[in-house]
Amino acid sequence: MTWLREIELHDLRNIRRAALNLGPGLSVFLGRNAQGKTSLLEGVGLIARGRSFRTENGQALIRRGAEALCVRGRAQNERRETALEVRLAPGTRQLRVDGADVAPRAYQGRLEAMVYSTDRLRVVRGPMRERRLFLDRGAAVLWPSYRQLLREYQRVLEQRNAALERRTADLEAWNERLVEIGGTLRFRRQGYVERLAAALRGGFRPAGEVYGIVLGPRPEPTEAATRAALAGEIGASLPRERRAGCSLVGPHRDAVHLVVDGQDAAEGASSGQARCLLLALTLAALAIYREETGQAAVALLDDLDSELDEERARRLCEEVAQAGQAFVTSAHRPWAERVGELGRVYHVHAGEVTAA
Repeated sequence: MTWLREIELHDLRNIRRAALNLGPGLSVFLGRNAQGKTSLLEGVGLIARGRSFRTENGQALIRRGAEALCVRGRAQNERRETALEVRLAPGTRQLRVDGADVAPRAYQGRLEAMVYSTDRLRVVRGPMRERRLFLDRGAAVLWPSYRQLLREYQRVLEQRNAALERRTADLEAWNERLVEIGGTLRFRRQGYVERLAAALRGGFRPAGEVYGIVLGPRPEPTEAATRAALAGEIGASLPRERRAGCSLVGPHRDAVHLVVDGQDAAEGASSGQARCLLLALTLAALAIYREETGQAAVALLDDLDSELDEERARRLCEEVAQAGQAFVTSAHRPWAERVGELGRVYHVHAGEVTAA
């Protein structure tokens, strides 16, 4: 198991400075709204991923009046301890492992985190791109080769778009490369979706609802068939693509639908259903990560007790904490103190953090 042993935050949102000694199992951040609880989760996510799960705008994370933010942590597993550091300043991001600057691809994989937060409801309610990103990040965490495949597909896509826009003679070569790389990416993404769908069917369903995830176009049984289908789509869309000057079909445009009781969640799910579906997806991703790697990712669960009754929320906390390390936020003192018996409670007020 890999877990975060300690974390130090400087100038992250409303947190001027916080230093916490942590442990495996459950940690509860207790405080009223807008005190910095979710920012603490964001700090853990930042040290794990190298970027925020709440925003792509790094400057928005820096405390007002500060020039930069810095988050340091130590990840511990059975074999060694690793020092991690993320520093953000306007227009720059610096990642360090054991004191040495590293590129993002070398930073990834040291500590993994799965996030449930209302900030991520865009996965359920937002544009299709958000659901594709959710799938691709989950698969890339499991398989470094998938991350490399994403990078290669993006490179091929950029070259093909340039060939379409400039009407160059090498378009046919880029068509072939897009079929080759895009077909493999689509097929492997389909494999991850099948794992997620199975985990959703047998996983968290607080009201007995049936959650699902559906890909479009229709999945094919083999990688070769997937490539052939993509070649057909490209052939049929080529006149439109020439006019548009960009690629209109492929994994970057494929549909991903989340469903509740057979209905598209983006269109028909209530607020409560959308939140519970997002939580179910997070727990499914955690379960798949454990199955595939034999390790437990860190679980970041924001305002968990606002959607679930107290007993169900407690059981869920107990489950994820037993599997590894979990951080939970709550604004409800009685519940937080009861569930805190499973681990530790930290009080958060005006950006200040104290251990109970």
